[in-house]
Order: sequence, then C-alpha cells, then structure tokens
Amino acid sequence: MSDAELARLAEEYGVATTYEDWRGRSVRVPVDTLRHVLNSLGVDASSPRAALEEYWARQATRLLPPCVVTRAGRPPHLPMPDLSRCWVEQAGGGWSEPGPHLPLGRHTLHVENGSVRQQAPLLVVPDRLDPRPGERRVWGMMAQLYSLRSRASWGMGDLRDLAELADWSARDLGADFTLVNPLHATEPVSPIEPSPYFPVSRRYGGPLNIRIEDIPEYAALQPAQRESIQRLARPLREHARTADLLDRNAVWDAKRAALTILFQVPRTSEREAEFQSFLAREGTPLVEYATWCALAEEHGRDYRSWPAELRDVSARTVGAEALRRWPGVEFHRWLQWILEDQLAAAQAGARAAGMELGIVHDLAVGVQPGGADAWMFADAVAPGVSVGAPPDEFNQRGQDWGQPPWHPLRLAEQAYDPFRQVLGQVLRHAGGLRMDHIMGLFRLWWMPEGASPDEGTYVRYDHEGMVGSLLLAAHEFGAAVVGEDLGTVEPWVRDHLSERGVLGTSVLWFERRGDGSPRRPEEWRPDCLATVATHDLPPVASYLSAEHVELREHLGLLNRPAADERADAEVQVAAWRDRLVELGLLDPDVDPLSDPGSVVAALHSYLVRTPAHMIGISLADVVGDRRMQNQPGTSDAYPNWRIPLTTAEGEPVLLDELMADPRLAEHARRALRPLIEPSCLES
Repeated sequence: MSDAELARLAEEYGVATTYEDWRGRSVRVPVDTLRHVLNSLGVDASSPRAALEEYWARQATRLLPPCVVTRAGRPPHLPMPDLSRCWVEQAGGGWSEPGPHLPLGRHTLHVENGSVRQQAPLLVVPDRLDPRPGERRVWGMMAQLYSLRSRASWGMGDLRDLAELADWSARDLGADFTLVNPLHATEPVSPIEPSPYFPVSRRYGGPLNIRIEDIPEYAALQPAQRESIQRLARPLREHARTADLLDRNAVWDAKRAALTILFQVPRTSEREAEFQSFLAREGTPLVEYATWCALAEEHGRDYRSWPAELRDVSARTVGAEALRRWPGVEFHRWLQWILEDQLAAAQAGARAAGMELGIVHDLAVGVQPGGADAWMFADAVAPGVSVGAPPDEFNQRGQDWGQPPWHPLRLAEQAYDPFRQVLGQVLRHAGGLRMDHIMGLFRLWWMPEGASPDEGTYVRYDHEGMVGSLLLAAHEFGAAVVGEDLGTVEPWVRDHLSERGVLGTSVLWFERRGDGSPRRPEEWRPDCLATVATHDLPPVASYLSAEHVELREHLGLLNRPAADERADAEVQVAAWRDRLVELGLLDPDVDPLSDPGSVVAALHSYLVRTPAHMIGISLADVVGDRRMQNQPGTSDAYPNWRIPLTTAEGEPVLLDELMADPRLAEHARRALRPLIEPSCLES
C-alpha cells in the first residue's frame, strides 16, 4: 500500500494528512489514523489505489454535488456539461428556473443531460444575519440553570427559575438577555449524566427542567394527590438550602413520579387539542425519540448494546415494540409537550419584561454515542470515531468529548435535515443561540475510538451548507447567533462568520497582545459576545487568588511545576490589575485578594468600554462564587456540573433571596453597577 495514495485518498474525502499544532509546528497524521477515519466514512482504505479509482469514476458520473447551497439573491453555481437542462421544484409548490429569485428554504434541483437525469436538494440560505441583536448594545446574565435553586424548585434550577431570573434582571437591572447552559434531553431513567454538554438528544429537551406545579393539570388534582406530590418535593427543597452537591438522580426520580401522576389527569378539550396539534407538528421524529426513551428504560441507555433487532430505528421490529409499549411512548411525547409550554412561557415572559432578546440557549457540540439522536440519525453519523480537540496551550493532553460526529457526505445528501431539526428545537423559543465550538461547522477533530486525542485528525465539512443551515434556522425564528470560537481557529473562519453576521466570543482573560500584555478595550472586535470567562474557567474570585492552580495540581492536571503555574497566574492577575488602574477603573489601593468585588466591578466596567455588541455577565461572579462548574480534563475526580450557586463564604444563594435580600441585592448591584448606570451601553 502506498502512503502517498492513502494521503491522496484522504484529501479527496476532506481528511487532513497534516495540521498545524498550537505551537505553529506542522504535524503529520499517523497512517493508522487516516485508515481508521476513512473506514468511518465508509471508504475501504485497504487498497487506496482501488478506492481512488472508484471515487474518481463515481465523481465523473455526477452532474450535481450531494447538496447545492446558494445564498439568497444569487443564482446557484452549477458547473455542468454543455447542453444540460436544469429546473427547480420549489418547496412551496411549482417549478422555476434556478435563478436569484428563489425563496429561502429547501427546494429540489433537477438536471438533465442527454439520457441522464439526476436531482439533489437545493438550499437557499440567508447571505447574512443582522450582526447586531437589536438597536443598541445589550448585556445579560449567564447562568448555569441547574445551579440556581429557589424555595419552590425541586433541588435544582428549573424553567420557572429561568423565567423569574430573566424577569428580575430585565425589570430591575435592565438586562436584555439571559444565557443558559444547554437544556437538552437527559436519560429517561437514573442515573443522569451531569454534563449538559453530553446529552442523549439535542433534537429534544430535558424534562428534568420542568416545574411540576406549573403544569395546568396540577390544579385539577385532588388535595391528596397534590400532597403526595409535595411529599416528593420537600426533601429536595430542604437539600437546596445547603451548599451540598446537586443530586440529579434524586431530583429526576421524584419529578418522574410526580409527572406519572399528572400524565393520568384528564385534559380539557382545549388542552387536548393543543397536545394533538403539537404531536402533529413533531410527527415521526418525536415518535422515534419517545420510542428510544421507552426502550432505554428496559434495555439501557446505549442502543448499541440492545438486542440486534432493535438497533435500527427503521426496523419493523422497532415499530412493533413501540406499539407494544405505546403508553410509555405516549408519556415521553407528553413530556416534550409540557416542556415546550414552559420553554415558550420563559421566552414570552422575558420579552414581556422588556428584554431585547430574551432567553439565549446553548447548543452542545454533540450527543452520547448510544443515545437517542445517535439512534434516530444513525444514517447521518460516522461510527467508530469521536470528536474532541488536539493538544493546545490550555489542554496540553488534548480533549476527547466522546461524541460521534456528523458524516459530512450523508448529512449533505439529506440537505442537512438532521442538523436543521436540532437547530429548530433549540431556536423555537429563543431570542438567541450560543453554538459551542462553532469551528465544528468547518472542520472537526476526529479520533478513532480508544485512541488518545493527539492521534486524531481534522475532517472538513461543507461550511456553506453547515453555516447556511444555521443562518436559515436563525432567520426563521428571528434569533441572534453567537459562536464560541475559542481555541485553535483558522483565521479565515472568524472572517467568514463575521461576514455572515455571526458573533464570536471574546474572553477577557484571553485578550492579550503578542507580548502577553492585556489588550486595551478599544482593541477588541465589535462583533462578539464579550465575557470575563467561560464555564470552563474559574470565577473571578478564584482566578485572582490562583486557587485554580492549586486545584489542577491536586487533580494532577499540570504539565509543569505548580510554582511555575502559580507564578504565571500571579503575573497575569498583576497585569490586568495594572491595566484596570491605568484606565481609571480600579483604585490603585485595592488589593484583589481582599476585595475581589471591586475587581469584578472594574472588569465589568472594562467590558462596557469594549465595542462588543453583547456583554455577558456570569451570575457566579455577581454573587462572588469561587467554585468552578467544570474542570476540563476530569470526570469523577471533580464534581463537574454539580456545584450549586453560593456566596464567597460558601453559603447557598437561592433566587428568591438574591432578588429580595438587601445584602445580596446590594452585592449584586455593586458588581453590575457599570452595566445598570444610565447610558452605559450607548454606542
């Protein structure tokens, strides 16, 4: 076998044979990695020459690519043989020539050349979004919803808490959005995966976030039934008054028991009509998702370990099992309807309170390899590989996220429909979308299952199709889009996203000049969401004291002596302190360690001075919390995603108290003063 032919084969399929690492050095991808990735794409790489000839022969007979993507106002680019004839079957009915007049949406392109007739999906997508979310610059809170408890929630933050946080921050503080962690679907039975970025489905949401008492049928319960539900809630509410770790399993077990009771309550004719309308809109995908849930209850959450006859979503045996378990399937369909109601209420309430955007939802990179989406969309997912990130300055061992990637060709052949379904779910009741690792719309780091992250390679996607699908969905729902574009990013990718009206993400701690000194605020890009940190970084109070270095040392995550890491951290803090003092935002006599609140307010003032279209403020920084929500590079060694919101002293912060307690409210206002002063965000 010729390595040169293998490399050529890889390049034909968009698989990188070399890449530039975070130090700027060229790295050659191992031959075994290329072979494995090609096999995952359905290519027999045992004989590269034969595979190449087969590929070239197939391309020679194609008149159209797998999916034609064109921007609104432009005719499709169709490099076809002479004497070819083509026409468009429009989504709304009728036929037309493939010109610049085509409406947005999915159409079908037909082409004829002699006796050969072929067709392909045609996507007409927006050229760009309006990069400014509104008429002015906007700011909002960023919260890990599960960590934000209230007296009435069941031991974890829920959609009523989200609605009340948005209402309070809009009416009392002037916020224009609330950005929350992904609210995707979790497992139908315990144990529940704690990471919101590792769901079983992005196509549907997580019933764990439902507020039980807000379900209309709750009011129709008999007193004894309501009391039985409240008995389930009481121990969870007691637990919420402590700073102990969150217990998703206990929360879901109790909520599921309550939801089972409410599912049996007869619905009014109006409610039943709404339910049936929801089911008709969702159609087959919801039946498939609910079937996966019902099957997972018996056979486990990884469909790959199910009986062979149940692993194919389209198999007749699966349909027969769904009918046999129909009450369970119907229960999971009903849960999604209840969730939809509460998501809609949260967004409607946020807008009614005066928010420009309302709720900004977060979209995770992918899903569990044996979960509902992987089962439902198996024909659009590449098997035997997972996605992650190569080694970089901040994660020098690389990252394996354990999630299967979209198959570039098969996804395109389906007109990106699975991806667009996911986007529709997240955007339907949102004013904006934050897309985690948006660079994955251009290329993704694929690793053979079982290999280390440094043994992977990049696989390219048709970014016109991926970004176009994102813009089409955002346009349909009138939403702004923020891309998380941190880490290793090709420069042209940021340029492309900016040209398409997609905002980037700029994190204060990373905004440094070439010499390592902090940038001045006017040097920031305007088309971004500006934040101090992210959920993968420590809160400000912890960053200032270098506690994060001690934590990583304790967890064995450092690649050099802790003293060196600590010294670097102290240099960074000192540099930022000096910059804040120079700008007149921080009193030179302030000691960051003894008065982190003053530094938090100064950092927020700094963000206001940037030209950023959006400013995101961490709720953890507002209340002075010190604990990280997630420590990258760990799974069980650190309680990732299970940290409740607390004060600097470790006392639990309940939403009710944050809004009403004078001491907490004053602390919050002090941190937010740079944003709530009149005209602070005028352009």
